[in-house]
Amino acid sequence: MTKPFVAILMGSDSDWPVMQNTTQVLKNLGIHYEVKVTSAHRTPEATHEYVVDAESRGCGVFIAAAGLAAHLAGVVAGITLNPVIGVPMEGGPLTGMDALLSTVQMPAGVPVATVAIGNAGAKNAGFLAAQILSLSNPELAQRIREERAEAAQLVMEKDRQLQIELKKA
Repeated sequence: MTKPFVAILMGSDSDWPVMQNTTQVLKNLGIHYEVKVTSAHRTPEATHEYVVDAESRGCGVFIAAAGLAAHLAGVVAGITLNPVIGVPMEGGPLTGMDALLSTVQMPAGVPVATVAIGNAGAKNAGFLAAQILSLSNPELAQRIREERAEAAQLVMEKDRQLQIELKKA
C-alpha cells in the first residue's frame, strides 16, 4: 500500500508564493505531497479528473487555495469524500474577505475545513492535513508533537531574551 499524500491545488500560479508555506510544513513533517494549478472556473474538467485520479492513487487530504470567488475547495469537496481544506488567498478589492466567505460558506453535507487568509492559513493547512493523516500514523503524530514542542521552546526563549532586554532598559 502506498503512503497517503496531500494534494495541493491552486486556482492560479500566483498563489504559489503563499502556498510554499504549506509545502514547507509538509516537508518538515516528512509528508509526501503534489502541487497542481487547476481552476474551478477555467478548467473544471481537468480539476475533476485530477481529484478522481489523486484519490485513486492514495491522496488522503486535499488542500485548495483560491482567491476572489474561491470556489476551488468547494468544487473539490463536491467530488471527493476525503477531507478538503480551503485556503482563502489575500487579494482583490476585499483583500481576501470574499475568498474567505466563498470558501467557508458551504452547503450542509459538503464541508470544507477553512483556515485563515494567506500565509498563516497556508501554514495551518499543512498542519491540519498532517493532523488528519496522523490519526492513522502514530509516527507522524509524534513528529507533530515534537514540532509543537520546538515551537513552544522557541517562544519561551524569545520571552527570556525580551525579559533580559527589559531589565537592561
